[in-house]
Amino acid sequence: MRTAPLRAAALAVPLALLLGSAAVAQDDRATFDSPYGPDDQIGAANNMTPDTVKAAAGLVTEGKVYPLGMTVDRATPAFPPRSVSVTVVTPSQGMGKTFGPNRGSYNDDIFHGWLGVGTQIDGLGHLGRDHVYYNNNKAEDLVNVTGLTKLGIEQIPPIATRGVLVNMAAHEGVEQLEGGHAISAQALQDALSAQGTTVGKGDVMIVHTGWMDKIGEDNETWGSTEPGLDVDAAEWLAEQGVVAVGADNWGLEAVPSADGESFFPVHVTLLAENGVYILENIVTRELVADDVNEFLFVLGPARVKGAVQMIINPVAIK
Repeated sequence: MRTAPLRAAALAVPLALLLGSAAVAQDDRATFDSPYGPDDQIGAANNMTPDTVKAAAGLVTEGKVYPLGMTVDRATPAFPPRSVSVTVVTPSQGMGKTFGPNRGSYNDDIFHGWLGVGTQIDGLGHLGRDHVYYNNNKAEDLVNVTGLTKLGIEQIPPIATRGVLVNMAAHEGVEQLEGGHAISAQALQDALSAQGTTVGKGDVMIVHTGWMDKIGEDNETWGSTEPGLDVDAAEWLAEQGVVAVGADNWGLEAVPSADGESFFPVHVTLLAENGVYILENIVTRELVADDVNEFLFVLGPARVKGAVQMIINPVAIK
């Protein structure tokens, strides 16, 4: 069942916020300078170094591998109007035709859909403010119907680093946080401290809220609200130098936002202001069941040139 459109109470955003106000003068638009130079396109991925990779590899003590991506099909609920479908064909093999003396045959597939369905990574060209994106890249110089000319998914380097999971649901004494529950910087720090974990430069931070358990049980509620980070938590994580932040929900941040009107302010804070990638719909159940709080995190997104986001299956190795 496809999820119902997000409720007006969750994402009732004025058209001006969605499309940008024509009244905003060019000189008054937001600016997002990168500490890595005016030509940088990989943002916080700069915080990964050979030393951080080697240190993360040292976390592998059991060799157990955890897939963090969900299975995606036509029925996967998604942020509207997104959807996906796969069509399998057998080219030029009508009436049982085969190829060569060995009578070879093959299947091929055609993908129809959006790249922001299921477990996904948001690239740095996804959200901005005033049509300005990470490192002061403006829409008029960036957005093309055939793909982004900068900040595309192909720019993201392979990510191999320390992963940290914080179980916010357990910290709050529940199986699942309520929709709209905003996780503050202080709450995040308290939960990390309680489980004896820290987060630092070059890490990937994953938040467990329990929200993914609603998929297939109550898709309408799942897609109309969610628990997640508040802006101050996003700012604190960016200050720690993390490469990416993810959660087991569809949009990482609390919906509705704190003021009930802002359009995905955590996305803007992480992506545009700080160059920190966002990971959505991360499957955290097995890590939580095994009480795994830190691990080697590995991700190599498909390098589709100019793509804004990408379906992924990251891996945690303990």
